[in-house]
Amino acid sequence: MTPLLGGRRTPAAPKGAILVAGTHSDAGKSLVTAGLCRWLMRQGISVAPFKAQNMALNSVVARGGFEIGRAQAMQAAAAGIEPEVAMNPILIKPSGDAHSQVIVMGKPYADADARSYQGLKDELRPIVSEALAQLQARYDVVVCEGAGSPAEINLRAADLVNMGLATTAGLPVLLVGDIDRGGVFGSLLGTVAALDATDQSHLAGYVINKFRGDLGVLAPGLDMIKDLTGRPVLGVLPYLENLFLDAEDSLAIEKPRPDLESASANGTLDVAVVRLRWMSNFTDLDALAREPGVRVRFTRSPVDIERADLVVVPGTKATVEDLARLRASGLDEALIERNRRGDPILGICGGYQLLGESIFDDVESGAGEVHGLGLLPISTTFQASKVLRNASGHSALLGSDVGGYEIRHGRPRLHGGAPLITDDTGGVEGCVVAGTMGTSWHGLLEHDDARRALLRWTASLRDLPFTPSPATNFAAEREVQLDALGDMIGEHLDTDAILRLIDAGAPLELPTVKLTLE
Repeated sequence: MTPLLGGRRTPAAPKGAILVAGTHSDAGKSLVTAGLCRWLMRQGISVAPFKAQNMALNSVVARGGFEIGRAQAMQAAAAGIEPEVAMNPILIKPSGDAHSQVIVMGKPYADADARSYQGLKDELRPIVSEALAQLQARYDVVVCEGAGSPAEINLRAADLVNMGLATTAGLPVLLVGDIDRGGVFGSLLGTVAALDATDQSHLAGYVINKFRGDLGVLAPGLDMIKDLTGRPVLGVLPYLENLFLDAEDSLAIEKPRPDLESASANGTLDVAVVRLRWMSNFTDLDALAREPGVRVRFTRSPVDIERADLVVVPGTKATVEDLARLRASGLDEALIERNRRGDPILGICGGYQLLGESIFDDVESGAGEVHGLGLLPISTTFQASKVLRNASGHSALLGSDVGGYEIRHGRPRLHGGAPLITDDTGGVEGCVVAGTMGTSWHGLLEHDDARRALLRWTASLRDLPFTPSPATNFAAEREVQLDALGDMIGEHLDTDAILRLIDAGAPLELPTVKLTLE
């Protein structure tokens, strides 16, 4: 391709959009989208991410006080731009077994079950189109991410995020398959064949993700899938060890994390994260996991809760329901006993709320007044409006300036203990009593000084000779990860072909793959 000089777009640079779809959830759509954003940005091309509809419990507060999926914020960082609400116009946050909160343009819009949400899509479609148009007007390229699989034929008629978006906006589509799970060629072929002729006309090529092995052995399969479908494999991405990225859902913690395993080999501090059913923003723990000598694991074991040096009760989108599950599993008693001994506990957002004395919730669960675990002197009342803001302040206990962001319906009220933080407006935030502390702020642990102070506090209470590394810079490490994605795209994808697709769309001569029964 023609090199770009001085960080500015040359006449050869593309202007358009592309959709990255996947054969299934966790195939690598977010990774490829972020990698393309970083690679394009490095070429001097202005680029933005977009995901029309995201189902995730990990979210952030974008500019202006709007809630979007955390993966889109990570992709914006890859593109070197500030996250904004147009990048994720619809965010669906499951808040129970049968219902979800629907966030539209960053604000609560409706509570819906799977069936009633389908009925909302006609009114949401123009909102999606307008958000994408806004980004296309301001950036050279928009890299769109699909959701789940485009072969979910039962949902195709009202689809907003996969082939429905591709056909409406005229987007070429890359289909990502995860070879590490096995059956990648069947997944690619089956996905294409399940689409109708119009949808297939947008699907322009494949990306195989997480390959480890001999490319010479794989090569015949690449030729065969092209012969079967008329579409080329535009790249085979290697399995990247020690990669951590802001994940969308709990599938990301199902599999071992190589970075955590290596970090824990000579570990001196053990962190147990209570694995709540409706756990949200578990990416709060990523920064802890990057600390040398710190082992972070998600668990439902009372024994783990008893033995860990620090226990974290993370955020949850269903505070009352997760509290009931804690009691049913006996984890409540493990936390109460730990509190009695004075061993360190940290509650974050919903986890902070359930550590308190009482919760009054007529918003999420409709349960009314519920007794909390009684470990912190706070009472929480849920309100229909949502607190959405970025925040900063100072923590005397941690001895550092701190920052974070708030996403919550619950309003905790402190009536004892000591505040954890004094915010920049002079208000107080969080609560500390002996070895138990809580805060409503997500992202607190991404601040290096605050994270290291928490680890020193933990080591002191546990009488451990642990000193956190002064060299860990979480923001810099995240940039290194994003650069690794950009490197991978540049080295292993046919970037010239990708640029042609962005600029000109899918080729007109793509064949239709037909299912036949004999």
